[in-house]
Amino acid sequence: MNNKLDYIAIDFETANYYKNSACSVGLVRFIDGKETDSCYSLIHPAKMYFVPEWTRDIHHISYNDVRDKPYFPEIWNSMVMPFINKTPGVPLVAHNGNMFDMPVIKGCCEYFEMELPSIEYFDSLIIARKTWPNIGSHKLTDLGQHFGINYLAHDALEDSRVCGQIIKLAADKWGVNSVEELLTVCKTGIHSF
Repeated sequence: MNNKLDYIAIDFETANYYKNSACSVGLVRFIDGKETDSCYSLIHPAKMYFVPEWTRDIHHISYNDVRDKPYFPEIWNSMVMPFINKTPGVPLVAHNGNMFDMPVIKGCCEYFEMELPSIEYFDSLIIARKTWPNIGSHKLTDLGQHFGINYLAHDALEDSRVCGQIIKLAADKWGVNSVEELLTVCKTGIHSF
């Protein structure tokens, strides 16, 4: 990990309750806390079962949206890893990533018999809870609303963007200039697969 405020925010949406059912992914790169570039793709999930309420009420991704899209291995190898590898040593961050996004990566890699990536990551939910303990809810949508960030919730690219903005706001609140300093003041750490 470098000593700057560099990180890549990542978010997945899933078709159903299984962690191997990724149906979209978004990534946004932040260098010195500023967005520099991004990428997004729909994904053909391992099993083509969509929870109807999720399609209707949450991410609005349906069978028809992904039936002709590539499966996870192709998206991971042709888009996600090249995007990550453009800035070696820069960690991933995801909101509630320890409980959702990183298990999605692990679940998809296991299902498709892929090697787990050698990537470091941290969770913006932990950072938000430590930075703003008196905010009622630390859900990404509620944080976005609290900070006046208008965005389309449960769109993987938009969620990634807001996650990255929350990290910058937290760093500013603590007066720190690197991911390492932010993790230290929030008494949390970096993880890897």
